[in-house]
Amino acid sequence: MSFAILGHGRFGQALAALLREAGHAVRAWDPHAEVPADYAADSIDTALEGASWVVLAMPVPQMDAALRALRPRLRPEHTVIDVGSVKLQPCALMDELLGDAIAHVGTHPLFGPLSLARGERPLRVVVCASARHPAAAERVTALFAGLGCEVIAQAPAAHDRAMAHTHALAFFIAKGLVDMGVDDELAVAPPSFLGLKAMLAAVRGDAGHLFAAIQQENPFAEEARAQLLDTLQGIHRRLVAPGDDATLSIAERREHD
Repeated sequence: MSFAILGHGRFGQALAALLREAGHAVRAWDPHAEVPADYAADSIDTALEGASWVVLAMPVPQMDAALRALRPRLRPEHTVIDVGSVKLQPCALMDELLGDAIAHVGTHPLFGPLSLARGERPLRVVVCASARHPAAAERVTALFAGLGCEVIAQAPAAHDRAMAHTHALAFFIAKGLVDMGVDDELAVAPPSFLGLKAMLAAVRGDAGHLFAAIQQENPFAEEARAQLLDTLQGIHRRLVAPGDDATLSIAERREHD
């Protein structure tokens, strides 16, 4: 299969490598980043030549302008996918601007360059089908499965709500710790901190725009942050006030029957 990847940032590079390792043809175009000469395209039109898949790998705030520039160049044989960390806005944009004429699917690969470098498996990908193009969602599912990925089907709103309580909150906590300088000296950190240490490394290693995107482009993130802050304030109040220490224990996780 042949792919045009529009955007060659950290994830665009990682996806290009993954696709090329699987034997797929890739052309990438990015006016703001260097693309290796063996698969660089000098324009959008060059990238699209012979491609059946078009991957939008730019930051979510740039997607509207990118789709408007791309739309006149697309043909019915193209399938467009995005790889953004939020899904409501990109999926709505593709429905609006591509409509019934051009097949499109929202995706969120739950991995990145660090995951690939560490050889983590299985890789997981969320696929958000458009009601206009169910067959395209099946093709995308088969594509990622062929790359060794576990595919999770979700509606865009369900995806963004889940990400607000996982991805967005984890990065919110990690950025707070980074800004406090907590990760500057970890020599005396206990083993239980190692999980947080990995999260801090992930925040430092991700693209600069990603933190703002997962906080500001996800419509559920603000509510999740407020809920976390309220909960932490409640814990803080119980810590500084005399009372029953039993309320401060961390409840064991209950397994569902």
